[in-house]
Amino acid sequence: MGMMTFSVEAHSASPAKTVAKARGFEMIIDEPEELGGSNEGPNPVEFMLGSLAGCLNVVCHLIAGEMNFELRGVKISLEGQLNPERLFGSCMDERAGYQNISVRITPDTDADEETLKTWLKAVEGRCPVSDNVCNPTPVVLELG
Repeated sequence: MGMMTFSVEAHSASPAKTVAKARGFEMIIDEPEELGGSNEGPNPVEFMLGSLAGCLNVVCHLIAGEMNFELRGVKISLEGQLNPERLFGSCMDERAGYQNISVRITPDTDADEETLKTWLKAVEGRCPVSDNVCNPTPVVLELG
């Protein structure tokens, strides 16, 4: 299988609300009221955590199948810490993004602990969204 291209088209519905479309699906990205939004959807950094959770779910099941053990489901809890001072321009000392992200994956399976350790290592190494979060990915902003 060769390269695949994914795309999203988006527009601002307000200064804090974005409407994005992917493959006919619409996503509402909005800030909570305390950050100037109307709280009509997750904010961008929450969507990022949700995206990571979604990708991990797919990869968890894919690799369990390859390893020939039954994975009835997974619970994935994510939490990230970021300092909003750079975003709001009050301090430029730290990165604008997450300083760290913690992920806890709880599998519903009868697989033994050694199998699950091998599985988790493979999941960590093969999740595309995790790869984008953990490694520099060139992003080019240009005027349209």
